[in-house]
Amino acid sequence: MKPVDIRLIRYASAARGFLLLSGMIGVAQTAVTIAFAWMLTDAVTGALAGRDVMPSLLWLLALAALRGVLIAGSDAAGTRAAAKTGMQLRAALIAAIGRLGPGWLAQRNRAGLAVTAGHGLEALDAYFARYIPQLVLTVIATPVLLAVMWWQDWPSGLTALITLPLIPLFLILIGIATRTVQRTQWQTLQRLAARFADTVQGLSTLRLFGRERRAAAQIEATADEYRRETMKVLRFSFLSGFAMELLASLAVALIAVAVGFRLLSGDLSLEVGLFVLLLAPETFLPIRQVGVQFHAAAEGVAATEDVFEVLDAAGAQAGGVHDSARDVGKPRAGGRESGPGDFHAESRTAAGGDLVVSGLRVRDLAPVSFTATPGTVTLIEGPSGVGKSSLLAALRGATEFEGTATVGGVDVRTLAPADWLAWSGQRPQLSRGTVAENVALGDVAPDADGIRHALDDACANEVDPAVELGVQGSGLSGGQAQRVAVARALYRQGRHPHSLLALDEPSSALDSETEARLWASLRARADAGATVILVSHRRSARDIADRVVALGVGV
Repeated sequence: MKPVDIRLIRYASAARGFLLLSGMIGVAQTAVTIAFAWMLTDAVTGALAGRDVMPSLLWLLALAALRGVLIAGSDAAGTRAAAKTGMQLRAALIAAIGRLGPGWLAQRNRAGLAVTAGHGLEALDAYFARYIPQLVLTVIATPVLLAVMWWQDWPSGLTALITLPLIPLFLILIGIATRTVQRTQWQTLQRLAARFADTVQGLSTLRLFGRERRAAAQIEATADEYRRETMKVLRFSFLSGFAMELLASLAVALIAVAVGFRLLSGDLSLEVGLFVLLLAPETFLPIRQVGVQFHAAAEGVAATEDVFEVLDAAGAQAGGVHDSARDVGKPRAGGRESGPGDFHAESRTAAGGDLVVSGLRVRDLAPVSFTATPGTVTLIEGPSGVGKSSLLAALRGATEFEGTATVGGVDVRTLAPADWLAWSGQRPQLSRGTVAENVALGDVAPDADGIRHALDDACANEVDPAVELGVQGSGLSGGQAQRVAVARALYRQGRHPHSLLALDEPSSALDSETEARLWASLRARADAGATVILVSHRRSARDIADRVVALGVGV
């Protein structure tokens, strides 16, 4: 685990500003520490000599107040920087996942990513508010205080110089072991989140088959494992703190004993001896605090490492490493801005045209070739397992494929799916919010009339756009949810008529009468100039198709 990962500075501008501010505060704290030790020495020696020490006492009060202000300012700046950095990294993470595409996301632990972007980045508070300030203070204050000690009394400075490296040496050794247990703890937390999310999502099925108790027992076992890993991390933390406190105490004791004997022998004045004794613990304090805060910040650092892996992967895919925090909103390949589904991006390059698929092969499925032109309905049919849904997944970037697929002469792999595709899959994929918000997903300026028209065309006339849905669109029947998802695709295509309309089994949960109305709506869209690709196993879909692509025939 690096003290400061250079990628943090690259991806989060807030971290750069905070490091600079921490350096300035560190310089001020170092100066205040030296001045405080000198004034306290002057007050003690002055009192012993019978001098008026009131000015020194006033200076001590002022310096103590100033030191408190600097510490409070550092904490406040760290908390603010942690919040801004977390926000920037979350935005960068979302943008990077968008660039990597649904195919990459489908192979990842989504619950783990959610934990990283949520709980993990929230743990940056300890990293910024306490760890980085102490690290910066160690770099600035420790060598300065050591030099002042050497200047005032070189034997004491030499003792500190010899004993000081022992603390970071033990810190490194313990840190190596801590990194392993901390990473294991973090991975266990991600696994717990994934298991819990899967169990909740499939709870009805588990109850149907009488397996809910076993699922609960597995969650309990994973939670118990996380508890054990957490306790192991705490043991390493206490061991590290004990080792550093012991070494620092012994080092300061060596200096104090040597100063005491030299004071008794008359080889050292009281003023210099007391000044050096006051500076000695302050010299060791920053590096001791670095070790203490190292463990408190470890969880946040582990989360940022996971974020950096995603950002680096997105940068490598784009042909180089980018500042992802600044890339949010910049045009990506194909001219689309990376904002979340901005319907009003003006730099679109896919202006419609024929979809030409040639030799498209997903994994070991048979290759597919066809051409879909504006104003037509192309029906993709075939038995289960021949690759109908895989074909649409390839077109929308959810899986890799061999062969070519171009729209308007442009390779679809260089375009963002939202630039040219209005799609609805077999699963509705609705989210919490109103029906209208789900239909107009990604539209920064929703059209109420367009939403109502899309719902009507999707045969969801009875669904009120103002109805509030729960998590994953709960509150609608299966058929209603499917029709709302179809309405979302129709709304997008209606807002951008050049978009290709692709629907995967849109009538699987519909009765024959409602299905006939949906086919009529799709036929009307095609007659108005839309390019429609329809995946369906219903024979009635042939009635509206201009071309039928039969997969699995002759295989």
